[in-house]
Amino acid sequence: MAKLYFYYSAMNAGKSTVLLQSAYNYKERGMDTLLFTPQIDDRYSSGKIHSRIGLSAEAQPFDDQFNLFDYVKQEKDRNPRLQCILVDEAQFLKKEQVSQLCRIVDELNLPVLAYGLRSDYQGECFEGSKYLLIWADNLVEIKTICHCGKKAIMNTRIDAEGKVVKSGEQVHIGGNEQYIPMCRRHFNEARK
Repeated sequence: MAKLYFYYSAMNAGKSTVLLQSAYNYKERGMDTLLFTPQIDDRYSSGKIHSRIGLSAEAQPFDDQFNLFDYVKQEKDRNPRLQCILVDEAQFLKKEQVSQLCRIVDELNLPVLAYGLRSDYQGECFEGSKYLLIWADNLVEIKTICHCGKKAIMNTRIDAEGKVVKSGEQVHIGGNEQYIPMCRRHFNEARK
């Protein structure tokens, strides 16, 4: 029976690496997958999932208007070997798109593995993460650590000088040069 999984963490925990490993495992067993990535994340190139350790794969880019259910249904009708759907940076999904992922699981009987951040740099939930946390069948935390060695659960945005950014747009695409994972204590201390 198919399920919706939400693999969540702070920045730099290896979510994309785990996603790419999952896709590889399916492929190695002769099964096809569909990979999705948000169009706004063009750090490496649009339509590509890239991990910090150098792994990458082509993916279908999506924007706020993209209908995941319709796309997957067409692909499943065309390809009977399709066995799993994987979504990178799932925090950027809209509520309706998370609902579409639920329909993919419930109506098309395909497992969906969504990977994303739980919260933004101000400690607020992203729309996609909020509904994945509520509607997913399974929640799986991917752990990373703060500079103190404790588990990091928060994301801290920094500027070019390494100073903590306390205001601005929720979505600002960046990597290690702009975000630091922190435990709650150090996150709160850094924002004072």
